[in-house]
Amino acid sequence: MGVRGGVIGLQPHLFFHIKSTLFQEDSKRLLQLLTGHTDRQSPHHRLFISTFLITIMTPSPKCHGKGSAAPGPVPNGVIRLYSMRFCPFAQRTRLVLIAKGVKHEIININLKDKPDWFLGKNPFGTVPVLETSSGQVIYESPITCEFLDEVYPEKQLCPSDPFERAQQKMLLDLYSKVIPYFYKISMGKKRGEDVAAFEVEFTEKLSLLNEALAKKKSKYFGGDSVTMIDYLIWPWFERAEMMRLKHCLANTPLLSKWVECMFEDPVVKATMFSTEDHKVFFDSYMDGSPNYDHGL
Repeated sequence: MGVRGGVIGLQPHLFFHIKSTLFQEDSKRLLQLLTGHTDRQSPHHRLFISTFLITIMTPSPKCHGKGSAAPGPVPNGVIRLYSMRFCPFAQRTRLVLIAKGVKHEIININLKDKPDWFLGKNPFGTVPVLETSSGQVIYESPITCEFLDEVYPEKQLCPSDPFERAQQKMLLDLYSKVIPYFYKISMGKKRGEDVAAFEVEFTEKLSLLNEALAKKKSKYFGGDSVTMIDYLIWPWFERAEMMRLKHCLANTPLLSKWVECMFEDPVVKATMFSTEDHKVFFDSYMDGSPNYDHGL
């Protein structure tokens, strides 16, 4: 798990140590384990790390592929996420789980060589997939995120106003038509293709996002604080530098500012990988042998 200039940078070996001590140490001890000097940290920082630890903080296990043993039942009081560490769609759900402080566990899937038991849960073979302790299964990233917001209402990410909710859904629909350009351009460049026309179209679509922020007159797409729509849009912009697309934001100042603000969001920092890590995975994916376990 990477951090861009963040307050914390949790490495896989530390996750294992945290997991083993999670139910043996009180919250102050765990904070000291991470920071070494928690009394000097801001209340916001301490609150975030406490939530961060209480929610899940299990290590990111290696992916499960074909022939792997099926996991046991989901424990009571926990929700399970089937994910892939570098998948932007699954990152949406991880962002919401952490933002809401939902206790969960993660099982990563080899999406090139999927286990039969996973296809039994989602016949499309895609992530994210949620599974509850009662055996309920939910998939497709916007649906999983909305489900979490409804089932765990303590910190609502979706607007309570019906019109505001409708606006966010319309914006998400618009953005769904933007996402393919991230791949058309980056993969085309990797293959040495001329992507100039795609870049023009992509820039035009980004201007619509910039206009949405201008109309809202706020830092974020949902207002003055991060809401559901920001987390649903975010993952691809985390990868923009790796995809060599940052220049396409040159004429979208409000969108560029939004990107800067999102990089400073504690929940984003908790889920993100470095540009270099994203590049290693992307290159391996383009070479036909995706390294799902890079960094473990």
